[in-house]
Amino acid sequence: MGINMKTERWIRNWLKGRLQWVILKGELSGWKEVTIGVPQGLILGPILFNLFITDLGTKSGNVLIKFVDDMKLGGIANTEKDRDIIQEDLDDFVNWSNSNRMKFNSEKCKVTHLGINNKNFCYKLGTHHLEVTEEEKDLGVLVDHRMTMSRQCDMVVKKANGVLGCIGRGISSRDKEVLVPLYKALVRPYLEYCVQFWSPMFKKDEFKLEQVQRRATRMIWGMENLSYERRLKELGLFSPTKRRLRGDMIALYKYQRD
Repeated sequence: MGINMKTERWIRNWLKGRLQWVILKGELSGWKEVTIGVPQGLILGPILFNLFITDLGTKSGNVLIKFVDDMKLGGIANTEKDRDIIQEDLDDFVNWSNSNRMKFNSEKCKVTHLGINNKNFCYKLGTHHLEVTEEEKDLGVLVDHRMTMSRQCDMVVKKANGVLGCIGRGISSRDKEVLVPLYKALVRPYLEYCVQFWSPMFKKDEFKLEQVQRRATRMIWGMENLSYERRLKELGLFSPTKRRLRGDMIALYKYQRD
């Protein structure tokens, strides 16, 4: 991997000689040497883990995405031959896990079939037949087999409205100097988290997201009888649609620069 011996010795010394104990119901265990793994919560943890799994899936004939300890395998399976290629990759993963003594949690591994003409082939990881799911939450984003993102929009709106309700019940002030910063800090992040990936496809979903901000701006004293566009102007806010467009342009700029 191009790591020189000096760096390798430094990493080895950093990992060696670590001890830990466990407390259970107020009782302490004895000290035990840690002989596997890396300390969690430190910068080097994910880096060393990524180095450890760098050769996982190098021979894969399909799309393989690795994010620390989360992995996704994707491919087009129109024929049984395509199905076999995906299954071969899964078999290679099992062989790698056996060689490196790092077992996959088969119960958490699932298959999502995309497309209306999907053949819905079955796959297995080792001896475990993988469960088929129509929707799955991936890094906080709910992805369904239709890829319309309507379920994600519903989930986001529900969470944002819940936080907005807590603000309305818990904060007596209705001044814009109080509510606008709270909205920006606690509510709007739900509407914009990873939105470049799950941006709504349908007008009805756009309207649901917009309704959250409409409700928030109506809570502010003096804004109740103004039109939504006037409220945005008075409060210095943009609509969620314009903010998504702005975010898309920023993301595109970063891709081009990188």
